[in-house]
Amino acid sequence: MDEAGSCASGGGFRPGVDSLDEPPNSRIFLVISKYTPESVLRERFSPFGEIQDIWVVRDKHTKESKGIAFVKFARSSQACRAMEEMHGQCLSPSDTKPIKVFIAQSRSSGSHRDVEDEELTRIFVMIPKSYTEEDLREKFKVYGDIEYCSIIKNKVTGESKGLGYVRYLKPSQAAQAIENCDRSFRAILAEPKNKASESSEQDYYSNMRQETLGHEPRVNMFPFEQQSEFSSFDKNDNRGQESISKRLSVVSRVPFTEEQLFSIFDIVPGLEYCEVQRDPYSNYGHGVVQYFNVASAIYAKYKLHGFQYPPGNRIGVSFIDDGSNASDLLRKMATQMVAAQLASMVWNNPSQQQFLQFGGSSGSQLPQIQTDVVLPSCKKKAPPETPVKERLFIVFNPHPLPLDVLEDIFCRFGNLIEVYLVSGKNVGYAKYADRVSANDAITTLHGKILNGVRLKVMLADSPREESNKRQRTY
Repeated sequence: MDEAGSCASGGGFRPGVDSLDEPPNSRIFLVISKYTPESVLRERFSPFGEIQDIWVVRDKHTKESKGIAFVKFARSSQACRAMEEMHGQCLSPSDTKPIKVFIAQSRSSGSHRDVEDEELTRIFVMIPKSYTEEDLREKFKVYGDIEYCSIIKNKVTGESKGLGYVRYLKPSQAAQAIENCDRSFRAILAEPKNKASESSEQDYYSNMRQETLGHEPRVNMFPFEQQSEFSSFDKNDNRGQESISKRLSVVSRVPFTEEQLFSIFDIVPGLEYCEVQRDPYSNYGHGVVQYFNVASAIYAKYKLHGFQYPPGNRIGVSFIDDGSNASDLLRKMATQMVAAQLASMVWNNPSQQQFLQFGGSSGSQLPQIQTDVVLPSCKKKAPPETPVKERLFIVFNPHPLPLDVLEDIFCRFGNLIEVYLVSGKNVGYAKYADRVSANDAITTLHGKILNGVRLKVMLADSPREESNKRQRTY
C-alpha cells in the first residue's frame, strides 16, 4: 500500500518519509471501522505514550475513510505496547468488530523484514568477553521477561566473541531494552535466525571493536534498517553453506499476486506450484515456489535472485530447508541432466541409438529411470490383439523419451498394449486394455518429470471423435 500518497486526514499531506519512521517501529497500522473518527483513536491510544501524529487513509475522490489508520508514537516501546494491548479490542461499545493493530513496516528501510514476533522480541548486543549467559540475563531482565539468552562463541576455541542475543516474551520489552540499556551494549533488533544477516551483525560489531577507543559514533537504535538485503546480489555469497532444496522462498518489497509469481518462475522449466503468503504485519510480498527437481530450483535461485519485478524492485530468492539430503539431491540432479542429454542425443540422432543401447564394447544399457515419482514394479504387456479400452495422449517437454524407456514406464500400471511416438512431434500415445490401469497412469505421471522430461498425460480422443474432426485441406 502506498501510504505517502493516500494517508491523508482531512485531505492534508502527511510528514515526509524520513520522519515517519524515526525512531523505527514507532508507527502502528490499524484496521478499524470506516466510521471511527480520529478523536476516538487519539483518546484510546494516548494512554500508551506521546502521539506525534494520527492519520486515516481516505479515498482520494470521496474523502471517505477506508477503514485503515496509522498512529505515530514518539518511541518504539510505546507503539509496541499499544499493539500488544489494543489488538483484538473494540474501540467503543457500539463497535461489533474488534480492531487489528500491527507495527507498520518501515517505508525507508531497504532491508526485508517479516516483522514477526522473533524479529520484534530478539535483540543483538555487544558484551564483555568475560560475560556468561547468566551475566547477560541479569543485566537485561530489568526490562522484561526473558525467554532465553545466548552468547556467540568461537566454534574452534569455544571462547566468547563478545556478542550475544536476548529474546524477550513481548516486543515492548525488547524495545525498552534497546531504548534504556547502557549505550556500550549497542543493542539493536536482531534479524530472524533463518536469515544470513547474523553474520553481517557479527561483522558490524567486530569492525566496531577495532575502532579507535574514545571515538563515540552516533548511535542508531536500529542501524541495520539502513542496510538493504537487496543492495548487493553477489550470487556467490555463502553458496557453500546454503541449504539446497526444491523449494524457494521469494521476497519482494512490492506485493505480488499468485499469477505474477507463476509468470516469473515458470520461465524455468519444472515449476510444480507456487503460493503467495499474506503477511498481516507488512506490505511486503512473500511467496513459496517449488520445482519438480532440484536442478530447476538451483537454476531459478541463481537466475532470479535480484531480478527486478516490477522495474526498480529487486526480488530476493532463497532456498527453504525441507529436510532433504543436499548430496542426494545433487546426485539426482546430475543423473537427470545426463539422462536428459542422452535422451536428447538419441532423439536428434537416431544413429546413436545402437551405440547407447549396447554401449560399444562394454555392453552397458540405457540409463535407468530417474524421477521423484514412486513407480510400481514392471508388469507384463497385454497381447497385441487385446481390445483397446482406453488411449492416453502424452506430451513431452522439452523432447520425447526414448521408446524403450517410455514402454518401461507405462507398462508398470499393467494391461499396456502399445506405446508409440508421433514422428517429428513431442507427443505420443499409450493403449491400455483396462481403464483402471490407464487412470492410474494419468494420476501417477501427469505433470511429473522423468529423466529430465516433463510429461503431460491425459485421455485421448476416441478414434470415432478424431475421424469426425474436419480434415486439413493443405
